[in-house]
Amino acid sequence: MAKFELKLPKMGESVAEATITSWLKEVGDTIELDEPVLEIATDKVDSEVPSEVEGILVERFFNIDDVVQVGQVLATIEIEGSDDNSNIETLVEEVVEQEKVIEQIAQTITVAKDIVTPLVSNETRFYSPLVKNIAKKERINQEELDAIVGTGKEGRVTKNDILSYIQDKGGEQEQVVAEKEIINTQVKSLEMPTSVPVVTSGEDEIIEMTRMGKLIAHHMVESIQTSAHVQSFIEADVTNIWNWRKKVKEAFVKREGENLTFTPIFMEAIAKALRDYPMMNISLEGNTIIKKKNINLGMAAALPDGNLIVPVIKNADQLNLVGMTKQVNDLANRARTNKLKPDDIQGGTYTVTNVGTFGSIMGTPIINQPQVGILALGAIRKVPAVIETSEGDFIGIRYKMFLSHSYDHRVVNGALGGQFVKAVKDYLEAWDINREI
Repeated sequence: MAKFELKLPKMGESVAEATITSWLKEVGDTIELDEPVLEIATDKVDSEVPSEVEGILVERFFNIDDVVQVGQVLATIEIEGSDDNSNIETLVEEVVEQEKVIEQIAQTITVAKDIVTPLVSNETRFYSPLVKNIAKKERINQEELDAIVGTGKEGRVTKNDILSYIQDKGGEQEQVVAEKEIINTQVKSLEMPTSVPVVTSGEDEIIEMTRMGKLIAHHMVESIQTSAHVQSFIEADVTNIWNWRKKVKEAFVKREGENLTFTPIFMEAIAKALRDYPMMNISLEGNTIIKKKNINLGMAAALPDGNLIVPVIKNADQLNLVGMTKQVNDLANRARTNKLKPDDIQGGTYTVTNVGTFGSIMGTPIINQPQVGILALGAIRKVPAVIETSEGDFIGIRYKMFLSHSYDHRVVNGALGGQFVKAVKDYLEAWDINREI
């Protein structure tokens, strides 16, 4: 019989811990694959933790209301020693042995993490931490790893598969020490930087920051310390969009059952601009630029307590306006009711925030790490403007808004940052007033 360690999974950027709210399984209970074992709560979402294997729950390491760090072992599940699970048993045993080695080495040396392009699993193929570590150590890229024939369960690449590949390739075999899973280090400390002492009087009210407030504060300070922020501003004439939406919004509600706001229209234009300028859809890890394949738009949304959360619209460039509207409304509604899932706030490649909601005409938003850009949408204002026509210029009333683009000047120069936000403006101003919904 083998044992499987059920760990607290990563639940999005800036989330490092969760509180156990209830256990759904007791010691001795049988657990099916993907069956929920316990419920957890973070400052952002409430969620369930499913089992990755079938077996019997033999040990629980935390109680209700305990705070658990990402990567910590929550429970132990005993796995049947059948043929179906033999590969899982082998994998678990290998990882446990390697972790013991790491514990011994960590007492005497500091292991530096190589700066390489991260290797990831996908929907059809899972790579264990051990396999990914061997690939990283031997400089095997994602394309090579995906090409290796796996002999494990459901075609998984085992330790022997990747070592055989290295041997066939002519590389020297080395004793591989698997790295422990790295806990999210974006929030190592919730303490604010040391500041000048504040003198208070007896009439002042002392308010303790919430845990989420501390997380946000740390995330913002860390972003400023990481990236060289610079901004570009541009004004867009959205009169055509204003008039078109006014004309079709009632028919849209009747046909689709959804309210048509300005947000999905803006998101559509931003997704198109990211497709035109893919070097805005990147991340920077050390000296390595990671060019993202998918365009996943983060959308800052308000929570009931006034804080903001950034749910993600996956593959935004592949959605039509109806699909974009449904995604925007669904994520916004679930954010307001605290029903977002961990997957809803992961994988963003570029972020949009609507400062116009609060009446601001422009802003200088802070980049949502590890992305390299964020766009703030200002309030739409009715203003006098010069209108150019073939018969001459004249003054007219137009609907305009400012777009404020913050970007990481380490990898995005002023030309690219300016060209991108101008592309968004051009898409908005070229809106077809006769467009069908």
